[in-house]
Amino acid sequence: MTKKTVLSIDPGTHKCGMALVQRAEDGKIRLLWHDVVPTDAVIVKLHEAYIVEEFHLVILGDSTGSKQVKTALRNHLPSMGLLVVDETETTIQARERYWEYNPRKGWRKMLPASLQVPKEAIDDYAALVLAERVLSEG
Repeated sequence: MTKKTVLSIDPGTHKCGMALVQRAEDGKIRLLWHDVVPTDAVIVKLHEAYIVEEFHLVILGDSTGSKQVKTALRNHLPSMGLLVVDETETTIQARERYWEYNPRKGWRKMLPASLQVPKEAIDDYAALVLAERVLSEG
């Protein structure tokens, strides 16, 4: 198995979550870079992610804002691979990923994670979930 790096985008009307994700040769999935950006800044941030690690596939969620982002990607990078995927339940799973990468501290450990809302946007973790779905399927 070779390593594979993808850029995943959870599109929205006003902001997008972005995650650069790699499936290593041992099969483990690593989050290399992530950000939540205004929708109109996706192309600029795409270049920032590419500097971290080259990728040849963009995974795009199919819900709100996907048409606008898809058009921008196609206009800017017409030869880049683009895979549009179902976003069902990514927000719920993104909250779980957020707490994995940002462990709760102090009194927050006593409350179930399902009752807590992260204090920042988690769209980048939704993008991570999209990438995990695709990369785990091979």
